[in-house]
Amino acid sequence: MSVEKKFGDYGGQYVPEALMPAIEELTDAYERYVLNNEDGFMDEFRRRIRDFGGRPTPLERADQLSERYDREVYLKREDLLHGGAHKLNNALGQVLLAKYMGKERIIAETGAGQHGTATAMAAAHLDLPCEIYMGRRDINRQRPNVFRMRLNDAEVTPVDVGRGTLKEAISETMRDWARTVETTHYVIGSIVGPAPFPAMVRDFHSVIGEEIDRQFRERFDEPPGAVVACAGGGSNTMGTFDAFVDGDAELYAVEAGGSSLTVDDEAGVAPHSASLSTGEEGVLHGARTKLLQDDHGQILESHSVSSGLDYAGVGPELAHLVDEGRVVPTNVDDDAALEAFHRLSQEEGVIPALETAHAFGFLEAVAGPETTRDRELPETVVVNVSGRGDKDLEAVVEETDKRDLENAPSMEVFDG
Repeated sequence: MSVEKKFGDYGGQYVPEALMPAIEELTDAYERYVLNNEDGFMDEFRRRIRDFGGRPTPLERADQLSERYDREVYLKREDLLHGGAHKLNNALGQVLLAKYMGKERIIAETGAGQHGTATAMAAAHLDLPCEIYMGRRDINRQRPNVFRMRLNDAEVTPVDVGRGTLKEAISETMRDWARTVETTHYVIGSIVGPAPFPAMVRDFHSVIGEEIDRQFRERFDEPPGAVVACAGGGSNTMGTFDAFVDGDAELYAVEAGGSSLTVDDEAGVAPHSASLSTGEEGVLHGARTKLLQDDHGQILESHSVSSGLDYAGVGPELAHLVDEGRVVPTNVDDDAALEAFHRLSQEEGVIPALETAHAFGFLEAVAGPETTRDRELPETVVVNVSGRGDKDLEAVVEETDKRDLENAPSMEVFDG
């Protein structure tokens, strides 16, 4: 098997010359250990993600949502993976790979804190020191995850440049890696960055879609009609979709529609994070992909109520699949995501991450009682619950207080 470096017009290795030796070393290690299972690497990974991570995760029928939407709705419960999100699949894989490569230190970026938490846990599990870069704004939004990372003995380094979100955290982590390539491995948290990261991260996460396919066929003897996942950088999206790309299931990537879909070029901020739906081709963080940018090609700052979707780009493979028509990009706004957060909590007893809530906001938009969209979903739908919402409770209380949301409980109990 050979390493995928391009996905149609997207991907590549747009990095400084100082990083090319590290990229070449990682490419060689990925091919040997991940693709060809040298020294039994993948056997050890599968054992650890089972015993330490808790795989396989359940595929659960959502009884109330199935009745509400008049179709079979199933939840892939990645929120039940150790750490509370799908992120451990990739973090454990990359930290283990760093161990096989003889690296002495782990660095990573994080937005919502789930990737940082997963990396910190994996590094502690495999006895490697770890430093996590996190935007100051995201630190303030995700304090529980910051504590969890530090509890796992990781150093959390604030990033104060720009708006202090995921884009700036990635840039700062890449600068660290350029200075310390001989001893350090950078655990990129999504299917972004220079090759081989997009393919490698997808491969570690592909266990999600493989389990869905097997679990669904055990019940129905056929694949699901549609598969839905939220999309920021795209790690859970491609991990969920990979097993179905060559099949017939409809694939929906749900982005953060933010407060509107009107880009304010003068302010340098897009009030959304819908790069698959509205972005244009450009280069960011080492890869050519779809990006939010102004008329002069400058990267716009993104917006989402969910830290993990607050990114101005998307993985190159996902961009390619959208261009090919295999993946349907769609988006829902902050209000719809918050409504879905409360709805899933109340009707199914599952408190989702705000990122995940966007996927359920889409389900309501296309199949709910008051739908205004003309797309008809198939009779069987699987939604990936990419993470749990413990980390978002404080933010949800704050955001709900600003709005009059139909499904929101009274916040008065939290006063004083």
